[in-house]
This record gives sequence, C-alpha cells and structure tokens, in this order.
Amino acid sequence: MRFSVCTLVLGSVLIWGAERVGAQAGAPRDAGAAAIEAGGALFRERCADCHGADAKGVRGPDLTRIWTAPNSDQRALQIIRNGVPGSIMPASSAPDDELRSIVAYLRSISTAKNEAATGNVANGQRIFDDQCASCHRINTRGGALGPDLSRIAASQSNQVLTDAVRNASASFTTGYEPVTVVTRDGQRIQGSLIAEDAFSIQILDTHERLQGYVKANLREVVREKTSLMPDFGPDRLSSQDLNDVVAYLATFRASQQPRRAPAGGDDR
Repeated sequence: MRFSVCTLVLGSVLIWGAERVGAQAGAPRDAGAAAIEAGGALFRERCADCHGADAKGVRGPDLTRIWTAPNSDQRALQIIRNGVPGSIMPASSAPDDELRSIVAYLRSISTAKNEAATGNVANGQRIFDDQCASCHRINTRGGALGPDLSRIAASQSNQVLTDAVRNASASFTTGYEPVTVVTRDGQRIQGSLIAEDAFSIQILDTHERLQGYVKANLREVVREKTSLMPDFGPDRLSSQDLNDVVAYLATFRASQQPRRAPAGGDDR
C-alpha cells in the first residue's frame, strides 16, 4: 500500500484543528530512535513524492513547520489514517505502529523547537570550511552544488543533520537529486538536478556549471542512487568532530527563531 500526503489542507488542519482522536491512537511524542528511523524510511517511501525527501514540500505543504498546535500528534495520525475528503490525500490502511513512526519522524524534524547542541562551534566551523564549503554554502558563502545549509540547519533536528552527514545517500533534498546525463557520443556528465520537463533537463554539473540538454539528443538520463556527497563515516569524521559540526550548524537554527515584537506594534 502506498499513500501520498498531499495538499495544503493537511498543514491547515494540523495547525487549526481536527476532530478528536480516540485514546487508542496513541501519541509518539516519546518515541525512541528506532521508531523515528523507521518512520523516516516510511516517509521517504510513501510521502516524499508530494512533500519532498526533506518534508519541506513540493506539491504538498512543508511538514516541518506544523507541529505547533496542541495534540498535533493525534491530529496527524487521524489525518493520515482517514485522509482528507475532497482532496487527493487518501486514507491509509497501514498498521498503527507504522503511522505512529511516521508521525514521530515528522515531530523529530519539526522546526517548532529550539534544540541545543553541545559541541565546539569554532571547531565545527573550521571543519565545515575545510570539508563542506566547496559544495555547501552558509548564507552567501560557499559552493552551490549542494543545498544551502543555513536553510537546512534552520529547519532540521540535530539527529537529522547527523544522519545526513553519516549517510548522505539515505535521502536527497528536493532540487538536488544526483543525476548523470549520457550524450549520444557516450560522454557522462554528473550533477544535481535543477529542472526538468518532458523534453529537456537542466543540471548543475560537478564544476558548478549550469548545463541544459534536449532529451532527444541524449542517450540516457540516469537517476543516481548514490549522493554526490560522500558518506562521512567515523573513519572520516570522528563523533566529536561531527558533534562540533552539528553545533556550528545549530547556530543558524537559533538565528532563525522569531523575534519578539516590540511593545506597541509589529516587528517589521
């Protein structure tokens, strides 16, 4: 069984309310790491078509910003179970524990919390500049082949950031999927996907050059399963150094927290 969580109705219902859920549904607020990991895998398999591999939305809404209302877990379970009448969001007959795992995963990557990190920020910045900045940028500084990590870090939990570094091929940020185009003479050009339609494809190649191709002039377009970013295992990046990198990235999450409006007016 496969379902796609699509439409802005989901976000609005989660935020503004839904019918009450029976107590038997359960809330995964205290779900463990195994449930969250399983939920992430299920989300990428069943939901990413509409919400993106990072849950920040493609055709469906951004699901990383909706965990702000009371009883959000129970409401999410109900919506996934029952679907949204009149929309393309179908009901699901999956087992309850699978749905709870998906909800636990979505809560774990929610931006509705200001999660602290304990590493050495200065060392994390040094490592980032040395090993990451050639492909990733922070604000306006760095490369463009990978996602802007000031945005990613502001919206993802410490665990999600850690997993992304350790296992880069587990999921791809929408708009940065790795592809290889093969020309008629056999030349292979790797890069990240920028845009595509039925007749053409545009990629940013590994030299950060924007390349456009007419599909009729290509031999093949390969959807790669391995990220352009290598996995940074413990032999390549120690746990302490990774903790420091996450601490550095977490500073951008803190910088994205909304400011308190001054007395007597809006903060604009």
